[in-house]
Parts: sequence; C-alpha cells; structure tokens
Amino acid sequence: MSDVFKALEGATADSTRPLTDILAAARFNDAGLMPAIAQQHDSGEVLMMAWMNRLALEETLSTGRVCYWSRSRDRLWRKGESSGQQQHLVSAAFDCDGDTLLLQVDQTGPACHTGRRSCFYVVLEGEQARIASAPLLDPDSLYSR
Repeated sequence: MSDVFKALEGATADSTRPLTDILAAARFNDAGLMPAIAQQHDSGEVLMMAWMNRLALEETLSTGRVCYWSRSRDRLWRKGESSGQQQHLVSAAFDCDGDTLLLQVDQTGPACHTGRRSCFYVVLEGEQARIASAPLLDPDSLYSR
C-alpha cells in the first residue's frame, strides 16, 4: 500500500487531498491496469467490471463519459462507442488500497455485450448455474453499427 493511501486511513470525513497526489499513488498492476466496477448510481445494481489504465481514468474524470482499457483491442474503449450503450460518470472512488475503482454510473440500456443489463447474470446456486436474466436487446443489433 502506498504511503498516501495509508495516510488516508486516519483522514476525517470531508477532508481533501489533491487529485494529482491520489492518482500518482494509485496502484495499477504490472500491465498498467486496475479493475473498475461499474454500478448503476440510483439502483445500486452492479453492471460490469472492466479495466482502466491511468489515461482511461483521466479521460473519464475529465469528460464524464466512462472510458476503459480494452485488453482484447489493446486500446482505449469508450463504453458505447460501437453499441451506443454509454455510461456517464456520476462519481468515482478508489478502494482503501488504491488498487480498485468503483464507478457510479448512469447506464444507457444494457451494459453487457450479451444485451443484458448486467454482466453478472450467471448465478451459482448449489450444484447448478442459473441464468438470471434475458437479453434486453439482441447482441447482434448492438454491434452492427
């Protein structure tokens, strides 16, 4: 854990630190990435997990439109650039170690590439896995643009 995040453990509510100090202390993995969990701001529904590098995080904070790092494309990925199903940032928070982000977002339509609202639809129950939701949209229609 960085000294900056260690010092924040004893910080009082509503105290502030410069954003540049917090971003400099953030802990990205060896590939320069950190997990970012997207949660619908008003319902609390967990929508997805994706990866962010520092550039994606800075773009998200400056524009308000959520941007991730696509490991499969090896480039920045602005959520909804091909599907139209955008995420707009409401708030962002680091966890206590500075190595995971929680993004409160306003999601347009489905968040999952399968056309479902959430990527977390395979529910593990005892000896079975249950599909908890049906697609809202045909995934082929999302990516035919």
